[in-house]
Amino acid sequence: MGDPFLNYFALGVLVFVVVVLFYGIIAIHDIPHIIAKSRNHPHQDAIHAAGWVSLFTLHALWPFLWIWAMAYRPERGWGFTRAPGGEAEGLTLADELAELRRRVADLETRATSGDKSGIQGPTVQEAKAPSEPLAKVGGR
Repeated sequence: MGDPFLNYFALGVLVFVVVVLFYGIIAIHDIPHIIAKSRNHPHQDAIHAAGWVSLFTLHALWPFLWIWAMAYRPERGWGFTRAPGGEAEGLTLADELAELRRRVADLETRATSGDKSGIQGPTVQEAKAPSEPLAKVGGR
């Protein structure tokens, strides 16, 4: 039968490999939960529970959990584009609409009263007239 030391050493290596594979599979199943936790995902507990379910279904759900965890970002939520003003502006659509209505009403009262002191910017003629001759613009 050979040397008993080699038999015990081979058995030890086999047990070590099985334990490492067992814990490796458990660590892999937890990756979507770690991603969700790092992104402050609102469904991180559900992703963690579904990860355990995926462990018992031979990781059939794992790719979908990874996509679910990656789909959310705190700075943009579920969307795929960033808002034009960002979240630093902090205006909701209702607030922005109210601000625009206030500005239009202010402009209408100025227009009816004849007060043009608050209106700034060039006139139509000034905006259409070029400030330099076209020959200078072309570099000739």
